[in-house]
Amino acid sequence: MYGSQERSVAAVCGWAIVLVALLPGLILQTPGLHVGAALAAQCVVVAHTGGALTRVLTATSVRLVALGFWLFAYVWLGLAPLAMIATDTYPLDYRTDEANAFAVAALVEVGLLAYSAGAALAGRRTHDRPVVLEPLLSRRVAPLRVLVLCGLWLVLAAVLIPRQGGWEAFFTSRQALWQTGAVRDSARSLLNWLLAVPAFWALLALVHLPRRTKGDRLLRSVRWMLLPLLLALNVVVNNPISRPRFWAGTVLLALLFSSRRFNQPRAFRIIAAAITVTVLLVFPYSDYFRYSQREAVHVVSLTEQLTTNMDYEAFQQMQTGIDYVEETGFSPSAALGPVLVMVPRSVWPDKPQPVGITLAQYAGYDFHNLSASLWIESYLWAGVPSVVVVFCLLGAAGRRMDDIRERLRGQRATLALLLVPAFAFYQMILLRGSLMAIAGPLLLLLTVPLFITTRAARSSRSPSPALPTATAAHVPIPGTGGIRVQPH
Repeated sequence: MYGSQERSVAAVCGWAIVLVALLPGLILQTPGLHVGAALAAQCVVVAHTGGALTRVLTATSVRLVALGFWLFAYVWLGLAPLAMIATDTYPLDYRTDEANAFAVAALVEVGLLAYSAGAALAGRRTHDRPVVLEPLLSRRVAPLRVLVLCGLWLVLAAVLIPRQGGWEAFFTSRQALWQTGAVRDSARSLLNWLLAVPAFWALLALVHLPRRTKGDRLLRSVRWMLLPLLLALNVVVNNPISRPRFWAGTVLLALLFSSRRFNQPRAFRIIAAAITVTVLLVFPYSDYFRYSQREAVHVVSLTEQLTTNMDYEAFQQMQTGIDYVEETGFSPSAALGPVLVMVPRSVWPDKPQPVGITLAQYAGYDFHNLSASLWIESYLWAGVPSVVVVFCLLGAAGRRMDDIRERLRGQRATLALLLVPAFAFYQMILLRGSLMAIAGPLLLLLTVPLFITTRAARSSRSPSPALPTATAAHVPIPGTGGIRVQPH
């Protein structure tokens, strides 16, 4: 359960009016509105995502994974497609018909329903028998392992950064970093991520090293010596100028939400509201540093931004995917690509390429750096059944992660405190796809923290809030001078 406090009725009504009525209403006031079955289906998607996002923004507990999912679904697969269907204006050249747009809207809604069902089922599960996620997220930061990681990546950075054009290249543009040869192919791109992701984890874990009242003078000295070095390294390799906006945002928000001050429900609601406004109003203009030759920023209406900016091509790529499946059939073997992404093509000649590239080639585009949302990617594997399975599992996992982090919120230096915020916001890249394009960074994001944490003692786990609290009395423990808690 997410909390025992009641939601603010005024906050629920206010957010619902803005997300479900006001913003869609502004879009639907467009002259020459194209009314049809596709628009009606898309209105259902907007109502579903807007209502779910309202619940997150007014929650009485910290729901980071839910925030990442529903914010992406509302903006990229809710508002943006609504504007495209209503105005018949799309950011890419590929065009389909009304039936195709209706099918895509229905497919999105199927995934949303499956996600909601998975989250609801996970919320009903009792917590007295933890299986996988709770023991994993209960792991504790290990000081020695963190220091080893910090030292290794400082040495690695000293070797790699000069080979990537020096630190100046990281403050020019993503295009300039590309032209240095640092990310010219998939292997070098992975090497670039190999520098960025562990550097982020080293800083995050160093900030949250367990602190003792005495006996760790050496540890504290080393920590304060390494902290400015790791901070400087992250400013270089994880800044929003040379790194994708989603990743730079993940780094910043993970650091923010791992802080105890911002790890409370009220602070979460305030920051979540600020994130929502930022994504709606600022995100489209935040790609200013992508290219070395920069154009002047022109502020346009929300509808125009959603229908002309290629950041919002997820819905149109899904339309392409529906046509691609009708022509070529399903591709179950494509599901192996993200799982076996580390296998080189020299060993696996028939290794699938990212679905975004496949769809771009099918549509006849000259540029292939396009997304393929998790909805269309899972649909390509086996149709609607695979979409239902994928999103049901994703919803269940997300709900469990939020629940476990909520129960462990009072404990310091747990993996739940660090990993859940990082996954919650990187999840938006996962949802946007393609999976093969983000599988390498995602693998690093999930595995590096396992090497800097150790298994928590069984007694350190917090009791489930669903269980009644026993009345306790303090009973002396003979021979120890201590006390133990004796339940009545």
